[in-house]
Amino acid sequence: MTAQTIPAMARPATKPNNPCFSSGPCAKRPGWSLSALSAAVVGRSHRATLGKQRLQEVIERTREVLTIPADYRIAIVPASDTGAVEMAMWSMLGARGVDIAAWESFGLGWVTDVTKQLPLQDVRTLTADYGHLPDLTAWDAARDLVFTWNGTTSGVRVPHGDWIPADREGLTFCDATSAAFAMELPWEKLDVTTWSWQKVMGGEAAHGMLVLSPRAVERLESYTPSWPLPKLFRMTKAGKLTEDLFEGSTINTPSMLCVEDALDGLRWAEQIGGLPALCRRSQANLALFEAWVDGSPWIDFLAVEPATRSSTSICFRIVADWYTALAETDQAAKAKQLVRLMEEEQVAYDIGAYRDAPPGLRIWGGSTIEASDVELLIPWLDWGFEQIRS
Repeated sequence: MTAQTIPAMARPATKPNNPCFSSGPCAKRPGWSLSALSAAVVGRSHRATLGKQRLQEVIERTREVLTIPADYRIAIVPASDTGAVEMAMWSMLGARGVDIAAWESFGLGWVTDVTKQLPLQDVRTLTADYGHLPDLTAWDAARDLVFTWNGTTSGVRVPHGDWIPADREGLTFCDATSAAFAMELPWEKLDVTTWSWQKVMGGEAAHGMLVLSPRAVERLESYTPSWPLPKLFRMTKAGKLTEDLFEGSTINTPSMLCVEDALDGLRWAEQIGGLPALCRRSQANLALFEAWVDGSPWIDFLAVEPATRSSTSICFRIVADWYTALAETDQAAKAKQLVRLMEEEQVAYDIGAYRDAPPGLRIWGGSTIEASDVELLIPWLDWGFEQIRS
């Protein structure tokens, strides 16, 4: 059969029930509605007994779902994951040399902060292009290390923590947003861990989580940076950890609506079976995309190595011959055309590649995404790609 006689692909008849495939803020849990926030402690002080109880409950349920060790401290902090990472870096870096591993936009942002904003001299960077991991074994464990667990804008993740030695001298600073609640994290290998509510659990924005190991606490209590710290970054007083911060007394005023939403997501996670169930849901979504890529001539993962493929921020590059023959600007225009078509059809929202990443698609496959919606999305992507070819 010649190309001219191949029939056009039929427009799929059924759309995903939830077209929210954005990589942040992410889809709400299945069945979510505004009624989930009806018990929110609004119009009350977050420092009153009831407000503080809600904040403590977020910390306690987070510890339970993620199986965080009892001697690790957990805090709710301002400004999302970015605020949590900045808070940790500005408070603790500088005690020894620093290595930074970066392979996508957010990791490169931490490189900029450490090399151009903090007055640090002894800094090494371990970098790789989009689709690849740097050589993580090049990290000197006598130095501190800053890295992302899951590269949200590249779809490339750290596959395990075996490369982090138990007897390391430096601290590990892990940006785990888009990984926490969808991937197993080796807490014994992580000293500072951060994420935001609006990623895997689909919570509302502006709040970050900060987890400190005993080694990180020791650093805070034994080291004082040479630069001034704004109030939002201060975690110690008179050389001792501010314990209230890790018991629900936030530095600034949190949104109690967002707190209630975070609790709703944590309760849902507990009901479906905790972290193992959350991980299974995300992995099932990745498996559907893997089967699609294996059988499709026009699409491939941005992550080069299968072991490093993210199951949450799943990034794709278009590999059809006619597309790769285009100039880079024309490739980007065609990719954006496909993204717009999926939105116009109300099939998938916000699935374009991140602005700094190579042109392509980025589709969220985290724990709140139903596998049935992924199954319904895939035929639409094939149909949509056929439409933009003309």
